[in-house]
Amino acid sequence: MNKTSLSVILSMSFVVTGNMLGAGILALPIKTGLSGAVPSFVGIVVMWACMLTTACILASQKSLTQSETADLPTFFQHELGSAGKWVTVVANMIILYGLLVAYISGAADVLQSLFAEEVPQDALMVSFFVIATFLTLFGMALMQKGNAVIMILMWLTFGGLVIMAAKNMDTTRLTYTDWHYLPASLPIVVTAFHFHNIIPSICRTMNYDQKAIRTSFFLGTFIGLIMNLIWVVVVIAALPLDGPDQNTILNAFEHNLPATVPLEAIIKTPGFMTCSLVFALLAMCAAYMANGTALTSFVRDLSTTYLRSSNIWLARAITFIPPLIVAIAFPNVFLDAIGLVGGVGIDVIFGILPGFLLVKYQTGMLKKLGWLLIAIFTIVLIYEIGQELGLLHIHPEAKYWNAKFHTS
Repeated sequence: MNKTSLSVILSMSFVVTGNMLGAGILALPIKTGLSGAVPSFVGIVVMWACMLTTACILASQKSLTQSETADLPTFFQHELGSAGKWVTVVANMIILYGLLVAYISGAADVLQSLFAEEVPQDALMVSFFVIATFLTLFGMALMQKGNAVIMILMWLTFGGLVIMAAKNMDTTRLTYTDWHYLPASLPIVVTAFHFHNIIPSICRTMNYDQKAIRTSFFLGTFIGLIMNLIWVVVVIAALPLDGPDQNTILNAFEHNLPATVPLEAIIKTPGFMTCSLVFALLAMCAAYMANGTALTSFVRDLSTTYLRSSNIWLARAITFIPPLIVAIAFPNVFLDAIGLVGGVGIDVIFGILPGFLLVKYQTGMLKKLGWLLIAIFTIVLIYEIGQELGLLHIHPEAKYWNAKFHTS
């Protein structure tokens, strides 16, 4: 096997980072911010290590990575039986449909923050949906050719956001902690480190050189880790947790808003608003196109098998219409959708199931590592299901913040 060049490793690292930059990073500071800076750091680093580990586990599965036609349901059916297949099918649908709903809702929130006069949210959702869906159906080739430009723009605008928001930081806000809320924020963290759907294509590109693959995974996710940590610190320090106005972490949490929306209201400069708009919409539109394409292919496979129809327009209708309906029926669902995606869909397929692979095939410390991964991701799943069913009502200690750290 030929040794993979450094340039290929770095290129694939950037691909990994690019696939991580999406709705997760926009949601991260709002959910984790409720627990404070130190708990956020602990949760983010732990889940980064866990998601990196499960990515390496999947990359080592030859039957998944070395087949041009292998898909996750078929792979897990072979490894874990019919239960593995159907759990994967359901979880994958939660991921893909949930992300499309989140992008439609989140993009409308970002666009609405730009207008001085109130613009109907439904109209903004439909506008983003029409443009993003059209690009998904007819503009993927153009998008792929311009991927390098898109990534450069996202990094530049992200850097601009951090620099401008840092001027509004109050470091006393970083001393607040509320550890009991941390587990409830972990589903968002899981989403922020998700890139696992592209693992087979990365492995094929790197000729199955496991050492090089692991290196690219580490470098790519480490860049994402640093970006996430910087972003969380800046937002937590720039926004009060609670207060008399609406530009707070707590208000953004209660209204399911991306972090850029309250920041725009505080940092009222054209440069920040431009960076915020470009970064958020590029992240959401690029991710919408990638996930929309993946969901269309997934739905077409299911409809061919179970509906006996290979009609591409039927698959497209089943793919794109339901997320729009859900987003309009349940507006301001951005954070909730991202939490459901990470806490159930990604958590099961790319957290719990890879842990079972270690338990099945390894012994000694590696088998124990498998059980540890299963335990950690199961805790995340339990918390997310508890919140979705209304069994857990975890709320930050806003009064504690007001008494010690809030500044108008």
